[in-house]
Amino acid sequence: MDIRVAAYAVVTEDDRILLAHWNSPQRPAWTMPGGGIDPGEDPMDAAVREVFEETGFHVELDGILGTDSFVIAAKDRFHGEGPVQALRIIYRAHIVGGALRNETDGSTDEAAWFRISDVAGLTRVGLVDTAMRMAGLIPSE
Repeated sequence: MDIRVAAYAVVTEDDRILLAHWNSPQRPAWTMPGGGIDPGEDPMDAAVREVFEETGFHVELDGILGTDSFVIAAKDRFHGEGPVQALRIIYRAHIVGGALRNETDGSTDEAAWFRISDVAGLTRVGLVDTAMRMAGLIPSE
C-alpha cells in the first residue's frame, strides 16, 4: 500500500474561509488549500508553500488542528496502482501578505473566499468538512 502525506491550512477572515478548487477531471470540487509534502520537507513548510502556490497568499501557521487518515481503494485511485493511505495534517493559519490569485498548471485552478455558512452548499471534498470541524467552524458529528 502506498501512503501520501499532505499538509493543509484552514484560513479564515471574519465569517469567510479560503478554499481552492481541485480541478480533477473525474471529480472537480472545492478543497482546503494545501497538498503533498515533498520528500524531506517539513509539513509546516509544505502547508505554507502549498497555500501560496494555490491562493497567492503568504501565511503563518497558528498551530496544528489535527490529523486525518483514510484509505483510498485501488479502484478509486486516479494515479498509481493498489490502495493508498492519505495522511493529512491540518493547521490553522492567518494571512501575512500576498494577494488572491488562481494557480496555473497545478492540481487546483481557482482560489476563492466563501462565507462559512455557504460552504455546505458547495460541491466539496470531505476534507473541507473535516478541517472545518477541527477548527470549530461546524459542529462535530
